[in-house]
Amino acid sequence: MSRSGYTLPVFACASALAALHWLRHRQPLTVMSVDLIEPAQIAEIPIEQVAGLSENSALAITRSEPGDNLDLTRDTPIWALVEWREGDGETVIIRGGEGIGKQLNASNQPAIYAYAHRLLQENLCQMLAPGEKITVTIILPEGRSLAVRTSNAAFGVVEGLSLLGTTGIAQPLSTPDQLTAFRTELQLKASQFESLVFCIGENGLDLARKLGINPEQLVKTANWLGPMLVEADVLGVKEILLFGYHGKLMKLAGGIFHTHHHLADGRREVLTTHCALAGLQSPHIPAVFNSPTAEAALTYLRALDAATGSNWVNQVYTAIAQTIDTRSQEYIQSHSTRGIEATVCGSILFDRDRKIIVKSKTGCIFIEKLC
Repeated sequence: MSRSGYTLPVFACASALAALHWLRHRQPLTVMSVDLIEPAQIAEIPIEQVAGLSENSALAITRSEPGDNLDLTRDTPIWALVEWREGDGETVIIRGGEGIGKQLNASNQPAIYAYAHRLLQENLCQMLAPGEKITVTIILPEGRSLAVRTSNAAFGVVEGLSLLGTTGIAQPLSTPDQLTAFRTELQLKASQFESLVFCIGENGLDLARKLGINPEQLVKTANWLGPMLVEADVLGVKEILLFGYHGKLMKLAGGIFHTHHHLADGRREVLTTHCALAGLQSPHIPAVFNSPTAEAALTYLRALDAATGSNWVNQVYTAIAQTIDTRSQEYIQSHSTRGIEATVCGSILFDRDRKIIVKSKTGCIFIEKLC
């Protein structure tokens, strides 16, 4: 059985609560209770250290514990600086300090998202008397160095990590137990709908909802795309729309159906091969191959199109989307006993700004039915 831990917002909240408790009582706590809100339960979070910095400010520290999740933030310190504040304005102002990423597409706002804001606001306000106001600054001392090992930059978050998520429970997305949970959800939804949308992560789920796709038809797969496609076919699902970030989904075009980067990559090989097949010449082929990320390669091709009036992005990504459909179909067929009745796949790829790059021919047909 997998062991669940908590997401970064929970530890940030615990640190802030511990610092606020010190300001009010001048006493440190060793454990802080946090109302997770989602789900409706209380988490008991160990407090590593609390220090009063002045009469009006205090700092508290916790350490991340994500359970069995493959999470590089394990044991990283999370600091919260809490300061009394006078004047008008919000009761609780939340700021991002060192190690909290900045959102490039949101005027460099700190990458502290809705659930983290709600968690901090609701827990902290319960400890404040009417008229009291505080400023909370969340600091991740190791955030900047850890960020270079993530895909944050691909989604427009730089210089640190995000306080992201929709729940306080850290889901171990790469463990077999989590696959069991995903399959259970798939089984339920397959009994209700002939067409489903597979999203690898939260970005895909969020964008799919904004496009008007029925949330009940969305299925989170994490990196388990292969097993989930096979399960969908076994359950008799007629159509699957693969909806994902291009840097993840293009792995399927290379026959990689478990997309965790610890197991396999191949993105630059897939992208470069399709560039060459489309007729792109040197020196552009080496430039694409040597791009540090799939997003950087996409940016290079877009710049080339803008400078030369060419259409490489559309040509290359249309071919990649078609290859994703073909390879997915072949993967399903290799495990299926349904013959021509096997599940059919279409695909839609989006970029770091959550803008759609391309829809495969089958993806276009599916999305019209779904929206």
